Amino acid sequence: MFVLLLTAGLGMVVLLSVLFAPHIRKYAAGGVCMSQVRLDGKTALITGANTGIGKETAQDLAARGARVVLACRDVEKGEEAAADIRSKVPGAKVEVRELDLADTCSIRAFAQRFLKEVNHLHILVNNAGVMMCPYMKTTDGFEMQLGVNHLGHFLLTYLLIGLLKRSAPARVVVVSSWAHVFGWIRFHDLQSLGSYNSGLAYCQSKLANVLFVRELARRLAGSDVTVNSVHPGSVCSDLVRHSTVMSLLFALFSILLKTPREGAQTSVYCSVAEELYPVSGKHFSDCATAFVAPQGRSDKTARQLWDVSCELLGIEWE
Repeated sequence: MFVLLLTAGLGMVVLLSVLFAPHIRKYAAGGVCMSQVRLDGKTALITGANTGIGKETAQDLAARGARVVLACRDVEKGEEAAADIRSKVPGAKVEVRELDLADTCSIRAFAQRFLKEVNHLHILVNNAGVMMCPYMKTTDGFEMQLGVNHLGHFLLTYLLIGLLKRSAPARVVVVSSWAHVFGWIRFHDLQSLGSYNSGLAYCQSKLANVLFVRELARRLAGSDVTVNSVHPGSVCSDLVRHSTVMSLLFALFSILLKTPREGAQTSVYCSVAEELYPVSGKHFSDCATAFVAPQGRSDKTARQLWDVSCELLGIEWE
């Protein structure tokens, strides 16, 4: 009897999904960046831009006339992405540079070369990330998700902040997630050495993104460089490849997922929208301001995380 009811229930769900698919997809797609602003003469740098929302963000900014640098760990895949963008956007100015956010030496080498060869930087999109991977460490011994999602981008932004200020007005966009709501900064075990849960570690790293934006915005006040975080939504991508459960859920409810292009809309919005020129330290989703969990609004936690991050990276950021 239970099996029959379950089968009937699933059948009804499938039937309703088919019948209402167009309406469901329209709702799931979320907000769209309506700005028509051009970026001729502007330079944008996007991490993890060889696939997913990073690639779509790069394509949109390139279509607006920007010089777009794709910072990728896998240069070969990056070149494939660049070629695809050029095929869709005639005259697109895109280039690929190697950057491994799991290795501070790679980050420093990237920044050193970038600063020598690029005179301006108007948009920095900290997009790359890893999600719910098995426990592993970066080259420098950081827990992988915290190391890539937070510390790697923290160091990259630190190394490029002078160029951003000289290029002002400029913007920094940090791709976070609604998952920050479930995150807590475990200062007593930041690297998850005592215990490790891949989901909670991911949430911690996404909360770290929000807190980084909060503190950086405070420190950049009056500099004409703004910084905001974004939640792209649930996007159909290979980001969930490390989680069998998430992969299964994404397959079952694919109709509710955004395409990479739809997921990139808020990153594009925060990069170009004229009305956001003075806005800094905020969190966005679907091209509008979004909810931030109480732990993401704590100035005390943001400052403490900032100090700990500087200590771990061996830098002094006044």
